[in-house]
Amino acid sequence: MENIKAYVTQHKDRFINELIELLKIPSISADSAYSQDVLNTADAVKKALLTAGCDTVEICETPGYPIVYGEKIVDNNLPTVLVYGHYDVQPADPIELWDSPPFEPVIKKTEIHPDGAIFARGSCDDKGQMYMHVKALEYMVENNNLPCNVKFMIEGEEEIGSTSLAWFVERNQEKLANDVILISDTGMISNTQPSITTGLRGLSYVEVEVTGPNRDLHSGLYGGAVANPINILTKMIASLHDENNHITIPGFYDKVEELSTEERAEMAKAPFSLEAYKKALDINEVYGEKGYTTNERNSIRPTLDVNGIWGGYTGEGAKTVIASKAHAKISMRLVPNQDWEEITELFTKHFINIAPKAVKVKVIPHHGGQGYVTPINNIGYKAASKAYEKTFGITPIPQRSGGSIPIVALFEKELKSKTILMGFGLDSDAIHSPNEHFGIFNYLKGIETIPLFFKYFTEMSK
Repeated sequence: MENIKAYVTQHKDRFINELIELLKIPSISADSAYSQDVLNTADAVKKALLTAGCDTVEICETPGYPIVYGEKIVDNNLPTVLVYGHYDVQPADPIELWDSPPFEPVIKKTEIHPDGAIFARGSCDDKGQMYMHVKALEYMVENNNLPCNVKFMIEGEEEIGSTSLAWFVERNQEKLANDVILISDTGMISNTQPSITTGLRGLSYVEVEVTGPNRDLHSGLYGGAVANPINILTKMIASLHDENNHITIPGFYDKVEELSTEERAEMAKAPFSLEAYKKALDINEVYGEKGYTTNERNSIRPTLDVNGIWGGYTGEGAKTVIASKAHAKISMRLVPNQDWEEITELFTKHFINIAPKAVKVKVIPHHGGQGYVTPINNIGYKAASKAYEKTFGITPIPQRSGGSIPIVALFEKELKSKTILMGFGLDSDAIHSPNEHFGIFNYLKGIETIPLFFKYFTEMSK
């Protein structure tokens, strides 16, 4: 694989243009208005895998959006790597905050990405990172140096909970049999200091509804005499944290893993500038649970955040109304040992209990998943570390992530194999936000690094 860097350089423009074409398709799984675009993206991924060198590729129907499955089997006696990714993307809202249309990709240079970055929804999460694996396969097949078997499982519902993926995995364990699972849907510390994600937080996502009167009321005639659901909801939400930003739900912390002083000291070795962090977000001060650093708050501690809140009149001008209903969407990021279904139940019970009798409360669970920690002493991690070290010239740092990929715990339960998280995005890439982007350097470096993982994993498996 000594020629891999030259191959990537030679085909750089084509690799970028192919990704741009994929990013033009608005595959928003959360919005049914884009259902055909999601299906079109599945077709595009199938064609890309066939062109790259898979022997067989199929679009597998599920109760929801299909899963694109592909494989190239070199020798049944060799190890098998299962590559997972997703072709669906987050909604682009709020559109007005984008500097360029979210599905009209543009390349712009930034301070962090002097070689340029592709600005488009899905560029980093996860089309760009998923497509690195497609191009890595192309390189290995074209140069006749694919060292082991490879399977691809690319889904279209990751951004809405991967419900159909669980259904598919449970029914296709033999088809998906592997020795290690490889995912690029995470990030790294910087372009000069790579890292490998070794831990993910779990997730419980719910929607709440508070109902007061049976219709919207005139705020002059009824104000002060009838419970205002919006007022009540905001008070209930505010009570979910105490003065130390500790979550107040009874039992919430019962199973939270407390890291040792030594483990926290190891985490603190990762390069981090609090001033640069604040500057990048344009905030005057950080905010979070008392007694923990910023990097601990967003990785090894659980959280509760309101993701959206609405009710009453929000149009132009004024309308003096007491709304009949108020709503909010709430996500809780969980750490290993916290069961998402148990946390959802604890939240539901507590939220209903704290509601005054003047309103009715409904809690609607949406989706969730368990946290995950992968050991750094297995050959999958060692192969990934060696691959990064070869292409970046520096040993990557193991790092726990604040994000959630709920299906990772499912994979271990159903497929009995470990997952290696080889991410190439950066925290500044604005995933899930306006102006999401993915550095050209990062995209190409991923294509360069992934084949080396295959090489080292195969060698270490002998």
